[in-house]
Amino acid sequence: MAWVVRGEFRKLWIGQLVSASGSAITTVALPLVAVVTLQASALQMGLLSALTIAPHLVFGLPAGVWVDRWPLRRILIVTDLGRAVLLGTIPLAAATDSLRIEQLYVVAVLTGVLTLLSDTASLTMLPSLVPREDLMRANSAALLNLNLASTTGPSVAGFLVQLVTAPFAILVDAVSYLVAATASYLIREPVRASVEHTRARLTTGLRAIFSDRILTSLTLSATTAALAGAMQGPLVVLYLVRELHWSPGFVGVALTAFGVAAVAGTFGATAWCSRVGIGRAYISGVLLASLSGVALATGVTPMIYVAQALSGLGMSLFGVPQRTLRQALAPAHLLGQVTATWRTLVIGGQAAGAATSGVLATAIGIRPTLLLATAGMLLGVLVALVSPLRTFRSLPATDPQPRSMAED
Repeated sequence: MAWVVRGEFRKLWIGQLVSASGSAITTVALPLVAVVTLQASALQMGLLSALTIAPHLVFGLPAGVWVDRWPLRRILIVTDLGRAVLLGTIPLAAATDSLRIEQLYVVAVLTGVLTLLSDTASLTMLPSLVPREDLMRANSAALLNLNLASTTGPSVAGFLVQLVTAPFAILVDAVSYLVAATASYLIREPVRASVEHTRARLTTGLRAIFSDRILTSLTLSATTAALAGAMQGPLVVLYLVRELHWSPGFVGVALTAFGVAAVAGTFGATAWCSRVGIGRAYISGVLLASLSGVALATGVTPMIYVAQALSGLGMSLFGVPQRTLRQALAPAHLLGQVTATWRTLVIGGQAAGAATSGVLATAIGIRPTLLLATAGMLLGVLVALVSPLRTFRSLPATDPQPRSMAED
């Protein structure tokens, strides 16, 4: 994989690796600021969590239009600098004894908007920085950033919080965005086709997706699986601690197994796609992630670790092909809107699944909810199996021809 990280893509990759590592620290440190420093209530914690997701649902479709209109390099620089400033206000307020929960709400929303724009821009820029034949390897390298950060970030965050307290641990993330902004500044952005500004619509991304049979199948399958998978995610730690009576140390090892398997999966995803075909590789990844719920529900200790490994491996095996398919099949001049629309649908599904999980677990129990989530993920597998995805083996040799998706 390493050889594909070169040229202009290397600059993007380095910037994303640094910022992802910093963000992994904030993912742990920000809730700790609320709980430990500000003594936040359960209601306040729920609101803080919801506000981190809200920008993707509220601004998802407009973000696609904005990204397709604005220079991508400029978006990356501005969003990195903006997040550095916003996160930097937290340790500053803590140092002056003026930090309040309302400030965390504002930071959560504004950084969420900037992250939405940055992620959409980076995914839109990536295909223009590598040859078409390297697109899948580049996506593997990009996904590796996220997996490495999510695997090592919580441990680093815990150490930093103990060393300097949670508000000042967030300062590391602020500095990481300054490094990322520097890397983005050095990118030489290729010229790209512009969108007709006066005719762009919020629904353009939706129509671009649902005018292609493969993208339609992929979107329906992924949204279904994301909704069901999000029902399972919030319950894992609760299940291990409350029902199986695991100690925090063993819970940490189980979660680490997920990260290690996800990292391993990114290294093998490209070869697996070449061997079985990109469509079947996606299907196999969702299937593995689905089966993790069955292994988890057994309650048998070795199977818990198997469950976490299946989930991590499956995530990488379906993540790389689904990213690559979107980038290869969407018209290049609409890629920002397609990416933002995808994120709105999938993250919207995750939000609905996460909200449903608590209600179901209370009504029918944690273990039955885990099995119900597995059934939902298998439904996502079934959607893909009966679609053209099953026989779709390789990417087309050329980009789709630009076409207007605006209404006459």
